[in-house]
Amino acid sequence: MPGNRAVIYKGPGNVAVETIDYPSLELKDGPGVNPANVGRKVNHGAILRVVASNICGSDQHMVRGRTTAPSGLPLGHEITGEVVETGPDVEFIKVGDLVSVPFNIACGRCINCKEGKTGVCLNVNPDRPGSAYGYVDMGGWVGGQAEYALVPYADWNLLKFPDKDQALAKIRDLTMLSDIFPTGYHGCVTAGVGPGSTVYIAGAGPVGLAAATSAFLLGAAVVIVADLQQERLEQARSFGCETIDVSAGEPRDQIEQILGEPEVDCAVDAVGFEAHGHGTDARTERPATVLNTVMEVTRAGGAVGIPGLYVTGDPGAGDDAAKTGSLSIRLGLGWAKSLSFTTGQCPVMRYNRHLMKAILHDRTQIAKNVNATVIPLDQAPQGYAEFDKGAARKYVLDPHGMIS
Repeated sequence: MPGNRAVIYKGPGNVAVETIDYPSLELKDGPGVNPANVGRKVNHGAILRVVASNICGSDQHMVRGRTTAPSGLPLGHEITGEVVETGPDVEFIKVGDLVSVPFNIACGRCINCKEGKTGVCLNVNPDRPGSAYGYVDMGGWVGGQAEYALVPYADWNLLKFPDKDQALAKIRDLTMLSDIFPTGYHGCVTAGVGPGSTVYIAGAGPVGLAAATSAFLLGAAVVIVADLQQERLEQARSFGCETIDVSAGEPRDQIEQILGEPEVDCAVDAVGFEAHGHGTDARTERPATVLNTVMEVTRAGGAVGIPGLYVTGDPGAGDDAAKTGSLSIRLGLGWAKSLSFTTGQCPVMRYNRHLMKAILHDRTQIAKNVNATVIPLDQAPQGYAEFDKGAARKYVLDPHGMIS
């Protein structure tokens, strides 16, 4: 078997590229693997040669030491690849297919999968509903920031690109289908974005920029993106967004300057639990800030999409309550305004096929909008370090030099 070099979490602030086992159609013990998953047969799986695997802000939470991720965990849940082997139970996916991998691992058989709630599949993670590759508390499935990766339930999970050559030519865009594009789109759909909407998006990282791209795709009239990083705000402006620097003051006041009123129709939290305050508190972590702000700036009867990550275990939190995911949110305000909230993993399969068509037919430029930046697998530690400093880029790892 060929080797399999992968990005490994070594501890807070430290990742390295090391050689791990080549994937097999049986789950083995390792960092984060639930004992109930060890020895599990994956005859329904496929092994991929990874063409592209992206660094995600969710990965960065782990690398910062802000989760309970174990040292030695192979990282990466945003995977696009070429099938090189299929298990005996795989019927429709074939060797040579170029495919996108939803970051949610789903069985396709449980009640949640049958209802389209693939982010909370009941059968792939003994720890809790829902699973993902290379992520803390998600069952220990090996991550895909690697040369090769295993995908279970291949016929169900994999999205095959209809034309391989066309897909390779658009791979920088199509690699975003594994997570951030559907996640940003889900945030907007659940917030009720539609033609003529005014939209507030907290966070100008890759998911926030993907949400802004999605808002325009859904017909929004005005998209306002808020962040602390000037480079990220400039990236948002590059494709038509209005921007707010939250270090300059409260978003409500700046929204009024843009729209003539202090509220929007829809809001999306693309920041999550490592949020900072506003104005003079902009350099201080205030984990409930974004949740409270989106409730404040969304009009009564509106909706809020929350694709930003919130965790049940944060050892780096500033107080004991936040360490268990308990935040001081103004739920009374949200209740009084009759706001709707949608949280949790994006069910990628609900959106990825339609977004694939939008990319293939040139209806969107997601790679340009998130500033997709391709780097070799060996440069992953550098990519993580630059991303952690606020680089306005979406780093795409190219393990085999297949991205032109």
